[in-house]
Amino acid sequence: MNINLTLFGQTIAFAIFVWFCMKYVWPPLTQAMQERQKKIAEGLDAAGRAQQDLKLAQEKVSNTLRESREQATQIIEQANKQANAIIEDAKQQAQSEGERLIAGAKAEIEQEVNRAREELRKQVAALAILGAEKILESKVDTKAHNKLVEKLASQL
Repeated sequence: MNINLTLFGQTIAFAIFVWFCMKYVWPPLTQAMQERQKKIAEGLDAAGRAQQDLKLAQEKVSNTLRESREQATQIIEQANKQANAIIEDAKQQAQSEGERLIAGAKAEIEQEVNRAREELRKQVAALAILGAEKILESKVDTKAHNKLVEKLASQL
């Protein structure tokens, strides 16, 4: 056997083996690699989208939290304003009630003073009549001198 013929035979066998591999083995391998590459790319895209979604969700949460804090602050301010308004109303009502009670007490005192004056006038009139009776030593007719007594009482 000739070494050239063996080398030529091995070259032909190798060429057939390469053709067979290119025809039947290589396409499934390249397809599997492409599918794997496609899955990896899809996984990376999904991870990128997930990061975008996470970022958007975090921004939404921070915006919602900020809005909630603003609303809470507004509600607290409104509650404080309402509480102050209620306190002011209560103060005004208490003041008007106090003024009303004072006015009522003053009116009652004025009535009592007038009653006391009237009573004193009657007593002074009675004393004046009694004094006049003693001075005149005669009885003074109060019915006859009623006008005089009333005039005297009104002057006092």
